[in-house]
Amino acid sequence: MAKQLSDIGEFGLIKEIAKLVHTGKNVIKGIGDDAAVIKYKKDSYLLATTDMLIEGVHFKLSQASPYLIGRKAIAVNISDIAAMGGIPKYAVVALGMSSALKVSFAKELYKGMEELGKKFGVIIVGGDTNSSGRLIISVSLIGEVEKNHVVFRNGAKIGDSIFVTGSLGGTYTSKRHLEFTPRLREARYLVSNFRINSMIDISDGLASDLTQIAEASGVGAYVEEKLIPINKKCNIANALFDGEDFELLFTISENRVKALVKKWPYKIKLSKIGKIASDKGLVEFVGKGGDKENIYGKGFRHF
Repeated sequence: MAKQLSDIGEFGLIKEIAKLVHTGKNVIKGIGDDAAVIKYKKDSYLLATTDMLIEGVHFKLSQASPYLIGRKAIAVNISDIAAMGGIPKYAVVALGMSSALKVSFAKELYKGMEELGKKFGVIIVGGDTNSSGRLIISVSLIGEVEKNHVVFRNGAKIGDSIFVTGSLGGTYTSKRHLEFTPRLREARYLVSNFRINSMIDISDGLASDLTQIAEASGVGAYVEEKLIPINKKCNIANALFDGEDFELLFTISENRVKALVKKWPYKIKLSKIGKIASDKGLVEFVGKGGDKENIYGKGFRHF
């Protein structure tokens, strides 16, 4: 029997697609990270990323204003560029929407994109519009990163400490997923002042995205419940599996931890939550009572 998408999930599908598409000598990193990395200038790379928001999956029209939907469409892409250590530059927007929606709705949607984009230096330079039964927004974003600042998912090293910014869990039910601030400032500080070995933004949940780092780096990991920062009115399951946090998850050599914690200049919380280990295929969660669970690959699934 032919496999269905539900059998392999989003990341299994990405692996299958990667086998089918070709790359080239100018592509430093293609499929499999928060953004593609392409040769550009003597001292910098071009970054390219895209994210799609779909009504009923990433937002509900009854619970979100068009302004906040547009804002999120830009924000999730800026977050991807931040996770690579880069600076966002130019965006194109593909929009599918019902002809029954009001013109004012479409204008508010773009107002949300424009205002957040302007705050982070992003210019919307074009796009496409089509009729659709439900609202679909796909933003593609181009950025730039210095060669000595770019960070990939696959650089985690055994013994690295694992850090996360902010607090986790409950962002969808609280609607924080519509109003979050991409951690661009924090990411740029990190890559400008420390050697960050690996980094990702948390979109599918801590468990799932830490799995992405571990798998790409050929390592294992463990995190401790007592160290994980959790949002109010949330539990540890929310923090591990909810997703849509868009916080930075990164690893750094243990010998730089004290300096990082001491010099951290922002009010945004910075938490050491675990370490990178040698056990491939194991992302271990250690509960407050000492119980252990392998959370490798668990979290939000698109298929």
